[in-house]
Amino acid sequence: MKIIKLREGKERSLLRRHPWVFQGSIAKGGGDAGETVRVESHEGQFLAWAAFSPSSQIRVRAWSFDEAERIDEAFFARRVQRAVALRARLGIQSDGVRLIHGEADGLPGLIVDRYADTLSAQFLSAGVERWRDVIVRQLLAATGLQRLYERSDSGVRGLEGLPPRTGWLSGEGSTELAITEHGLSLGLDVALGHKTGYYLDQRDNRHRFAQLVRQFGCERVLNCYSYTGGFSVAALAGGAREVTSVDSSGPALDQARANLRRNGFDPAQQAFADADVNQFLRQALKDGRRFDAIVLDPPKFAPSAAHAERASRAYKDINRLGLKLLAPGGLLLTFSCSGGIGAELFHKIVAGAGHDAGVDAVILQRLEAAPDHPTTLCFPEGEYLKGLALVAN
Repeated sequence: MKIIKLREGKERSLLRRHPWVFQGSIAKGGGDAGETVRVESHEGQFLAWAAFSPSSQIRVRAWSFDEAERIDEAFFARRVQRAVALRARLGIQSDGVRLIHGEADGLPGLIVDRYADTLSAQFLSAGVERWRDVIVRQLLAATGLQRLYERSDSGVRGLEGLPPRTGWLSGEGSTELAITEHGLSLGLDVALGHKTGYYLDQRDNRHRFAQLVRQFGCERVLNCYSYTGGFSVAALAGGAREVTSVDSSGPALDQARANLRRNGFDPAQQAFADADVNQFLRQALKDGRRFDAIVLDPPKFAPSAAHAERASRAYKDINRLGLKLLAPGGLLLTFSCSGGIGAELFHKIVAGAGHDAGVDAVILQRLEAAPDHPTTLCFPEGEYLKGLALVAN
């Protein structure tokens, strides 16, 4: 077994069971891509069994902190079974479920979502790439499913020195699927959709939005960065009279139209804008438009803390415009999925946007990812999605 020796004083994060070791913390040692290595302190104390990644700044990702544990097929069987069993206990109101959430499930770099009878997986680190065939076997065994599509096409793989790869790993057939969440039907494509096919992390926030639209009697709703219309479907389910969906992707808007049709909503209640959201908001303000509810769910503006300052300006600008477009007593759901923007900073950004817009608001609820996207005590970086449900004064 190859040994990775850390620099003096660099063992603290592993002693706290944080799974990452960066390149600068390593004194000596190495291995092949994804190879299991023994990580030791400068004094030779065992710290973890881990996967080595020679290309990544995150040079080591811990598998286990138990010196007696062996990283073999039985290890991956236990981890997969534990993750699947947890989801079964959550009572999720959908057949679209995040089954494996990377580090939070003790499988760094592995993302697996279930969409009805199909699994969709991303192998994003050298460690899970090396054990891919074993992991696939264990996923099929733990779920009893036959179809598994690979979506290892994220840019994160490039940081690991891995090429993109997509396609069926088990089974075959159409990649176009439909799931049901909280009684609503949503179509998706595991081959072409974002991430593994859809944004399951917003499942409960979409349901909450439907409840708030009904509770506050919101008739005119604007869904920005609407993608395939999940929040638009929720708005109409909550009783909205008209919904405008804005996105810069024509194919995403086509799927949004299809999702609204599949739930039986009147086309006369729907409007779609293939446009840049920032420009749309500015034009709507010039036109004197107002909305009873607005959703701002933009893409990741800050992939890391180094991008936080620039991203903060972008978040502030769209929230300022959104708040100015709200009718009196209007509802705003605003989100950040940027890991580099923490919940406290996001609150400050939105508060600054309110100040600039001349709008105060009551925080009804702080929002986060659905519980099948867990955050652990030892890996707070997993808390990437944060949001606020606001009512303007």
